[in-house]
Amino acid sequence: MGGPHRGAPAAAAAFLNWFGGPAGVVVPLALLAFLLVRRRWWSACCLLTAYLAANLLVVQGLKHLVDRPRPADPLVRVDHGSFPSGHAAAAAALVVLAGALLVPAARRRAWWCAGALFTSAMMWSRTWLHAHWLSDTLAGALAGAAAALLVWRAFMPVLAREEGGSVLPEGVPRTAPPQAAGG
Repeated sequence: MGGPHRGAPAAAAAFLNWFGGPAGVVVPLALLAFLLVRRRWWSACCLLTAYLAANLLVVQGLKHLVDRPRPADPLVRVDHGSFPSGHAAAAAALVVLAGALLVPAARRRAWWCAGALFTSAMMWSRTWLHAHWLSDTLAGALAGAAAALLVWRAFMPVLAREEGGSVLPEGVPRTAPPQAAGG
């Protein structure tokens, strides 16, 4: 990915770098505020838990454990460790969480397609900017999505009660309440 870094690709990569940096904190906080205003306490708790798990525990834990060097001459300011990409992890976690908590079940297929494009664009930008190796971005996206999915699954019973079941993915059966003894 050497060569000149100008024009539309440079602008797109710079925007995604910004979005994954400063705005990467603002967007989840805005979603959290929206859920709190709507009195969706469990959804807000799920969002906060998953986002912190994906970014602080998984990404930072792996960065310290693996300590992989970054590509030479990154075009943006970077911190320690290349593996995994925090930008890609945050993008994937945000896609999963917004899809699970805000997008109606009937519209999720389109959301997942758009989210995959967004996450892929974030992965491309981090590689194009020489901030990460492609394997770093792939691992980051997988780690972010996995952390968000695991937390979503853990919160699913309370989320289903909070939203009347709309958070359940297709194919997941709703469990019946236990029957009273002797009845």
